[in-house]
Amino acid sequence: MRYLINNSTNPYFNLALDEYAMKHIDVDEDFFFLWRNEPAVIIGKNQNTAEEINQKYIDDNGVKVARRVSGGGAVYHDFGNLNFTFVINVDDPGKVNYKKYVQPIISALKEMGIEAEASGRNDILIDGLKISGNAQRMANGKLMHHGTLLYDVNIENMVQALNVDPDKITSKGVKSVRSRVTNIKEHLPNSTDIFDFWDALQYYLSNEGQDEEIILSEEDIAKIEYEAVNKFGTWDWIYGESPEFNLKNSRRFPGGKVEIMMDVDAGYIQSVRFIGDYLGLEDVAIIEERLKNVRFNRLDVDAILSTFELTTYFGKISKEELLSLMFE
Repeated sequence: MRYLINNSTNPYFNLALDEYAMKHIDVDEDFFFLWRNEPAVIIGKNQNTAEEINQKYIDDNGVKVARRVSGGGAVYHDFGNLNFTFVINVDDPGKVNYKKYVQPIISALKEMGIEAEASGRNDILIDGLKISGNAQRMANGKLMHHGTLLYDVNIENMVQALNVDPDKITSKGVKSVRSRVTNIKEHLPNSTDIFDFWDALQYYLSNEGQDEEIILSEEDIAKIEYEAVNKFGTWDWIYGESPEFNLKNSRRFPGGKVEIMMDVDAGYIQSVRFIGDYLGLEDVAIIEERLKNVRFNRLDVDAILSTFELTTYFGKISKEELLSLMFE
């Protein structure tokens, strides 16, 4: 199979390349490329970002958040994860079957001494444990099929980045299905690093290195970089594309109990209510009204709350406590 070489670890560039390859790389043959991301959580097209991520952990640890153009669940990437993308000519969408398109990966793993199998809706398993999740998108008669390969991922970081209290948010979006996972490295007869694994997979998928590389022009790269910045790296795409959701949370602080109920649509607060036994002097309806149509983003909400003398409205409840109620 023909191939591209992509050494970028920028998740926004890499997701822009996925879409660009599907829509604009006009070659008759099917092709593939392998790629890695720096630590990032990648959200499915139809998911609610706020529901799928642990925002505090992500902020504290510099983890990127990105949204792809395909469906499926949220996944965690780091430098121990190798991703693959196939771009395949398809004349009939009804014939699309993910198991067909992951077979080259399964065959390559077998050549390395690993018995893997396609399972369920979009997974690849080793001994019943997940090593890969897959997703697809079609445009212009081409199928873009991409997936993860957990080679030597930090599982603890993955769990932390995706760890959200399921009782906190009720969503109209699509929820991730989290499975038990394992790293491919643990199943290799002779353990190697991820670059050895990358080289081996590249070799098998490219017909033992015999197929021809597709070279992107400077114009191609410029267009991909533009989309990376102006679409895939924007708050509107990452958070604003989230389905409508309702948030309800309550917590007791030293200054009293506060319950929050909030409606958010397209990433913007539509309505919010603060309820509790805190000892405020002024009606919090003024703050509730001021928060309408503000982005559901910690920094934006922080900026609004900072314009008020909060002790007048919430007594001894601090701004940081209110923010933790909304975002943690």
